[in-house]
Amino acid sequence: MRRLFAAFPLTLLLAAGTAQAQVDTASVDAAVQRVLPEVVAWRRDFHQHPELGFAETRSAGVIADHLRSLGLEVRTGVGKTGVIGILRGARPGHVVALRADMDALPVQEATGLDFASTATGTYMGNTVPVAHACGHDMHMAMLMGAAEVLAGMKDRIAGTIVFVFQPAEEGAPPGEPKGGAALMIAEGALNDPKPEAIFGLHVVPGRPGSIFYRPEGFMAASDRVDIRLTGKQTHGAWPWRGVDVIAVAGQVVETVNTLTARTVDPTTTPTVFTIATINAGVRYNIIPDSATLSGTLRTFDTAQRDALVARAGTAIDHVAEAYGATAEFGVKQNAALVFNDPGLSAWLAPVLTEAAGEGAVNPATPPTTVAEDFSYFQQVIPGVFYHLGASPDGVDPATSAPNHSPEFSPNEKVLPVGVKTHVLTALRFLERS
Repeated sequence: MRRLFAAFPLTLLLAAGTAQAQVDTASVDAAVQRVLPEVVAWRRDFHQHPELGFAETRSAGVIADHLRSLGLEVRTGVGKTGVIGILRGARPGHVVALRADMDALPVQEATGLDFASTATGTYMGNTVPVAHACGHDMHMAMLMGAAEVLAGMKDRIAGTIVFVFQPAEEGAPPGEPKGGAALMIAEGALNDPKPEAIFGLHVVPGRPGSIFYRPEGFMAASDRVDIRLTGKQTHGAWPWRGVDVIAVAGQVVETVNTLTARTVDPTTTPTVFTIATINAGVRYNIIPDSATLSGTLRTFDTAQRDALVARAGTAIDHVAEAYGATAEFGVKQNAALVFNDPGLSAWLAPVLTEAAGEGAVNPATPPTTVAEDFSYFQQVIPGVFYHLGASPDGVDPATSAPNHSPEFSPNEKVLPVGVKTHVLTALRFLERS
């Protein structure tokens, strides 16, 4: 993927485009303001009607209807519920893609918003509350607004813009082999036309309207870890007559924590290995015959990740063996490393500054251990993923509710900034030489 973008040297990317006359910022500003009431309405509608991964049928329908109304070519059902919109300019030229994710989370909302979700869905066979606790409602609305602005400038555009509305960013639901990005790619989302680059954004806690990202490794690769321990059931009063998987589970957690802290240099590549669930037993005085643990591994270096996984598997087997138990250890990738193409990242900084204003863009932010399956698009074509600060007014970003929490409530004042970054990124990419 990195060689692909090497065909466009940074000096050419930074040059004012001769492929077409540049659309002025004032025209973009005016168009964004015109569409803003719709963007707010879409955001609130999506927020009130959230849908879990691969169940985003209503959201996909709203998006597809809007894109069709703009005269775009529309493909639906790409990756189950994904939507692709294609805007072809008045003249041929480069091809660029913009992406937004659509799925919500099994979270009980506690924002107190007038348009708060009361929706439910099915997750792992259970009926659960559903909420847009990660901001994907904002993402859909901003990209829909950008599509409308860009469609209104079609006669001034040379080239093609591909709008990618992706399901199941939060990972493959139970029983599904692939999450939304990987499945869309497998089903041809980036074919015919094939974009030369892809861009995406995510609202996060931060100064409202600020933008931050970094070249190369920005967001961690994410693996799901599953451990099953098998022992021998016995009375809680006679632990020596069985094999105590509860004791083994405790030692496994200690082993994982110690391995991560003592075998990985945190100053070179951030690494997080968390055991988050332990399930075992049904009664207070019975030691069960099995226990299951699950967790997450976040890494920025493939070789280091592979070495840690190998060490963990060996160590967990040894712990289990010492007690007379057995262990099964499995690791499944949820998202790859978000790798922002270096040349494309440098080119993007002044474009984002044009959109957000002087002093609002930090293109050298530290890496973050949260993950994003936008990374799979970046394995196919060069791309840049950036964060848009969206903390509530007057709230310290360090203490504002994080993504995935019941209180997460991104600031709607950043919606025009998001629309504008999408629009200008697409325009300036197509305008380059």
